Amino acid sequence: MMNDETKNGSLAAAPTKPALLAEATTEDIYRELLQRVGEDPTRDGLLKTPDRMKKSLAFLTRGYNQSPTEILRGALFDVDYDEMVIVRDIEFYSLCEHHMLPFFGRAHVAYIPKGKVIGLSKVARLVDVFARRLQVQERLTRQVADAIVEAIDPKGVAVTMEAQHLCMMMRGVEKQSSMTTTSAMLGAFRTSPQTRNEFLSLIRRPGTSF
Repeated sequence: MMNDETKNGSLAAAPTKPALLAEATTEDIYRELLQRVGEDPTRDGLLKTPDRMKKSLAFLTRGYNQSPTEILRGALFDVDYDEMVIVRDIEFYSLCEHHMLPFFGRAHVAYIPKGKVIGLSKVARLVDVFARRLQVQERLTRQVADAIVEAIDPKGVAVTMEAQHLCMMMRGVEKQSSMTTTSAMLGAFRTSPQTRNEFLSLIRRPGTSF
């Protein structure tokens, strides 16, 4: 039975775990994680680890603070060119949203312009904007393609990605040589087999699945 003091709020209720967590710093949370895996966060080698982990995660997820629109703004040019543009072998690194383990590989991006082209370096930066978030490879591939469509409304966009996932290599099935390939084909790349095959032939390398 609740006494009068508790009813009147004179006795503060014990803080709940979520309330304590909300007051904790990011470093506090990482120290707790270190303790929970059986480590001593006060030993010499781990004293600065929580701060390093905070900075590392901020760097690896910096895409949340970047806008694809801002990245492409100022890098869109009116050009009388209507043949395929390909930027291939774009290295990318991301974090799997299921286990927060890295996956990494190469992206190949192509589009057929309709009056506007994108500065070549911005294509690579666009991949990074979406890769530097918690991701699944399938979504990442489509996000890059959709962003190009939104920016320049081309005749078509194709994005393929091939990656190795540490969540498959370091844990679980532990398959060291597995490679995951995803693709997004929009516009002419979806409707025209000839256009799609031209793209795939131009990015094909020995030993790939393309």
